[in-house]
Amino acid sequence: MEHFVFPMTAPAASDVDRVGPKAANLASLGCVGLPIPDGFCLSADAYRVQLTSLGLDLTARRGTNDAEVMAARKQAIAIRIGLLSRPIVPEILEPLLESWHALTARANGAATVVRSSSLVEDRFGSSFAGQFESYLGLDNEADFLTAVRACWAALWSPRILRYMMNHDASPADTAMGVLIQPLVAARASGGGLSRTAEDEMLLSATWGLGSAIAQGEVVPDRYVLSAEGKLLSSEAGRKNHSVGCQHHGGKGSATQVLSGDVVWEMCLDSEQAIELGGYLRRAEKLMGMPVEIEWSMDDTGFKLLQSRPLHMEPAHVPDEIWLSHPKLNGQPAGVGWGTGRACVVTCECELSRVGPGDILVTKVAGPALSRILTRVAGVVAELGGSTSHLASLARERGIPMVLGVHNATQRIPDGKHTAVDGVAGIVRWMA
Repeated sequence: MEHFVFPMTAPAASDVDRVGPKAANLASLGCVGLPIPDGFCLSADAYRVQLTSLGLDLTARRGTNDAEVMAARKQAIAIRIGLLSRPIVPEILEPLLESWHALTARANGAATVVRSSSLVEDRFGSSFAGQFESYLGLDNEADFLTAVRACWAALWSPRILRYMMNHDASPADTAMGVLIQPLVAARASGGGLSRTAEDEMLLSATWGLGSAIAQGEVVPDRYVLSAEGKLLSSEAGRKNHSVGCQHHGGKGSATQVLSGDVVWEMCLDSEQAIELGGYLRRAEKLMGMPVEIEWSMDDTGFKLLQSRPLHMEPAHVPDEIWLSHPKLNGQPAGVGWGTGRACVVTCECELSRVGPGDILVTKVAGPALSRILTRVAGVVAELGGSTSHLASLARERGIPMVLGVHNATQRIPDGKHTAVDGVAGIVRWMA
């Protein structure tokens, strides 16, 4: 019988070819003593077996003409529907449910999280950051199994197909592992970069779950540490809401509006920031390259949730002509330097206005912007931080981005020639 399920402590859980880099990288962190949540992996072989059980023709690949493109689209729809609607085959279902029930028992009935771990994500040059979904707060078998099937099906979604096309890849050439863990009852969450262009470390933090940062919905707290782990500076963000999970009586995540001092209160004290910086340095040493992490902190301490390769470029020295023009500061979230016509967009319905080579100026740096990153010269947003999913994609594509720029859509004139420094976190425009 095939072995489809591996505890996070098993050697197979650190095998990128069996469970995908996301799960394997996290299991490797745990193997060297870094704090990670309990959990188990569903291997990519399980996806392959389930896919074979659909009995669909998998020969259609990337199309070179209209007929082939249409055939590939129809194939993707049929596969996605099949993975979402067909029951999981018994040889996978039985060990999967057994492992899930054992995990929830160890976690005292806590809700669980189901996360994709495609064999092609979290690799250098193609992180797929924010392209796949995570499903939080699952506390019954039906929802849990639906989430597993949804992770499988996501490999054939239109968004992933577009992303893969830009990277000369196809979902037919890869497979999907799945990572299952207890939901961390997060007091605070965030991300971290083990290396910046200034050879420093960077941490971000917000209240509750980290999705508010990942989706670019808040301006997170920002902590800068030296390469040796000394705290150099800290700056409070604008955290006007937090995201928590409402299980046992509700579904999905719940957003709580914050007000008063808590909006500006720092999520981490100096000792906690230094401790987290130590974990970041150890993760970089383990992977042998700069890394980007995601983390949460509950009442027992920190839990590392993800570690992936980090792409960075050296800082750009701007022409002196720009230094005399108005500027706004924000959180550096991309790489390099870009100039172009400012296109101020306050609603997703206006994204069609953004032309090739424009500097997009908007309110929220959310996942919807990923589809236009290929044609812009830079991005400026009022919300978001250096460790959001969109920032990861910008670094991967070499696009300068500055997030958390207060009132950017009101202060930067539409149509003005604008420069974005994605390393220094500065935006300037011709007055």
